[in-house]
Amino acid sequence: MISGAELVVKALVKEKVEVCFAYPGGQAIDLFDALYQKEEFRIVLPRHEQGLIHAADGYARSTGKVGVCLVTSGPGATNLITGIATAGYDSSPLVCITGQVSTHLIGKDAFQEVDMVGISRSIAKYAVTVKKREELGTIMKKAFMIAQTGKPGVVVVDIPKNIQQEPGSDNYPETVSIRGGEKRQVPPIEKINETAKALNNAEKPILLIGGGVHRGNAHKELLDFVEKTNTPVVSTIMGKGALPSNHRNYIGNVGIHGSYAANQTLINSDVIFAIGTRLNDRVTGNATAFCPLAKLIHLDIDPAIINKNIDTYLGLIGEVKEILPKVTSLVSPKLQCERLQEIKKMDTAFPIHMTEVGLTPEAIIKKINKHFTNAIVVTDVGQNQLWTTQFLEVTKERQLLTSGGLGTMGFGFPASIGAKLGNPDKDVLTITGDGGFQMNLQELATVMLEKIPIIICIFNNGCLGNVRQWQEMFYEERYSHTILKEKNTPYIPDFLALARSYGIDGMRITTEEEIDEAFKHVRQLPNETFVLEFILEAEQKVMPIVAPGQSLKEMIVYE
Repeated sequence: MISGAELVVKALVKEKVEVCFAYPGGQAIDLFDALYQKEEFRIVLPRHEQGLIHAADGYARSTGKVGVCLVTSGPGATNLITGIATAGYDSSPLVCITGQVSTHLIGKDAFQEVDMVGISRSIAKYAVTVKKREELGTIMKKAFMIAQTGKPGVVVVDIPKNIQQEPGSDNYPETVSIRGGEKRQVPPIEKINETAKALNNAEKPILLIGGGVHRGNAHKELLDFVEKTNTPVVSTIMGKGALPSNHRNYIGNVGIHGSYAANQTLINSDVIFAIGTRLNDRVTGNATAFCPLAKLIHLDIDPAIINKNIDTYLGLIGEVKEILPKVTSLVSPKLQCERLQEIKKMDTAFPIHMTEVGLTPEAIIKKINKHFTNAIVVTDVGQNQLWTTQFLEVTKERQLLTSGGLGTMGFGFPASIGAKLGNPDKDVLTITGDGGFQMNLQELATVMLEKIPIIICIFNNGCLGNVRQWQEMFYEERYSHTILKEKNTPYIPDFLALARSYGIDGMRITTEEEIDEAFKHVRQLPNETFVLEFILEAEQKVMPIVAPGQSLKEMIVYE
């Protein structure tokens, strides 16, 4: 006989959890007592629950394993909500364990009681409150299975205090049955044949790749298709790197900040084979005007995605890794050499390039390409994210993590912590803005005390740059509450002084000539967290851009 809390710990051991991001509280104290002096896995104590869940998310995205977090009830649990939505939108597998008041107090407005299942139901893949001690082992097993099965997602397990304390069986099941878990979605052979026929008959086919290729670990299958067919490839920002960005067939990102060549090639294609993407508004622009002359073939593991935003010619539901080889076996090689040459000419004529002189995000990111080959680059959200997705070369060795669907400021730095813990042999860099970094900068204590070395690159332009850019371009320069630093005034806070208060060193870079030296310096400090603050001009923009409500063909390439 063991307590419910001890069974939870046994479940984590059985599931081969390597790290648990945890923050204690009254309704989780028994769970933490069961963890006391356990050495089977690492327990990391962040400084805020939102930082905690983003760290678990970064671990999951970078490793493909389930990220695990543990918090108390009430505000501890509700502080996870943004992170649950962030991970859920991007199909990141997490198991979030929350404490809860005892079952006899549920529904009585007890201290720190919240209906965590009700709150998270619409953003989690599955959420459950454990009502009986004898069900705890099965629920924990289901949680890990559901998080990983099919389209990955977030599972919330809410455990009342009396269930944590109650003694019971120490049995943890080896397997359980989950509804629909054994069913593998496989489209009928007729649809696969139709897909191959449409691609073979196409004069200008194109592949549009989303984050589902990463999630499905279908990189080899994608490469095999491209190598056989010679098809041009574009990607969403979440799909970047599924085909190495230096591959001859890769054109670039599409969407409202996509490259001119990528968007034009997509617009002028007659068959679009979209794989693992939701085709949301950031990708399509005005959906009613999205490639109206093209036949859209859409492959995704989630049936709810097919025809949700764009009407499809053919919908294929299932695992990319399983279905794409079947299509590859039926398609014929195409002589796309002349078309690819035309695309390259278009890219040369209208490159993604910052026209400003001096210190620019383009110059910084291209130096990252030079100095960090075996690395994980984690962005925050805003201009820093978009510049990174434009200029970072993403390969098998250099990975990109970013918050795509929810666009969560404050994600980048704590997610880097999880990425580093999951990949200790890789360099991990955070690229963040001065606004986003301040949302979770308290985790400087975590990296210092836990000895987790991160290279933090702050793009400091003194404003909330992405919104400011829209205000300049589309709202007649009405800069409403986006300016974080007025001209000729000191920036608050002083990021380097703040870092030093945590025992972390840093460097401020103001010219292009200083970039190389800065990265050479941090390369000599592989076991230390270091802050690099790049001072940028607020007027620097992410270009091209598609104005709100416009179609991709109406993109603004240069100012």
